[in-house]
Amino acid sequence: MKKILTLAFLATSFFTFSQNVDEIINAYYKTIGGSNWDAVKGMRMVANVDNGGMKIPVEVISLRDGRTYTKITFGGNDMYMGVFDGKTSWSTNFMTMEAEESTADDSENARRSSKEFPNALVNYKKLGYTATLIGNETVEGTDCFKIKLEKKTMLVEGSEVPNIEYYYFDKDNFIPIMIETEINSGEMKGQISQTKLSDYQEVNGVFLPFSTTSGMKDGQSQTIQFDKIEINPAVDESKFAFPKK
Repeated sequence: MKKILTLAFLATSFFTFSQNVDEIINAYYKTIGGSNWDAVKGMRMVANVDNGGMKIPVEVISLRDGRTYTKITFGGNDMYMGVFDGKTSWSTNFMTMEAEESTADDSENARRSSKEFPNALVNYKKLGYTATLIGNETVEGTDCFKIKLEKKTMLVEGSEVPNIEYYYFDKDNFIPIMIETEINSGEMKGQISQTKLSDYQEVNGVFLPFSTTSGMKDGQSQTIQFDKIEINPAVDESKFAFPKK
């Protein structure tokens, strides 16, 4: 697999320096594979997450049609989180080990974001979103463009609220190395969540980050290092369906 140096070469080939947001996003899209993404119908991402010295297998399935799930195997049990079957979402309750349907708001929000594959940024115009270059910032010593992405509103307790993401693009490689989002509900409401992306590698002609670190800004975080990412994997369709008792 090719590493970040290949990305730097591709970015240099595709990008003429400009502070136009569309030029940045177009260069990014070409750098991560461009039209090669047209043949990508889905992805399977596999990792073993370190939890206090214990390795926990994690599998993430993400399909172009919006369906997705994350399977966590713990104590011999498979638990499903953030499952979306195209209409409704559900998860396994860790306490009861029973499947529970998500709230109406969560299902509606999943439907609203279901067309974002491979991500919201490269499809933002088709989705009716707005992208704005708002400045330059430094992230852990790396000079970045900061792009604000205003998505369709999301539902929180039945009310429409802003749905905004901030992308930090490495100026040398023109790939996002961090995404920030303000949390709109729950105990963490008002805080900023951060997802840091690194270790971009090539898989079947497209580039993907094999390492993600997620957590609260200035708080604790969890890193997932993916061992393998498969393009267009065979998928068990039954795994998306809400289990029948």
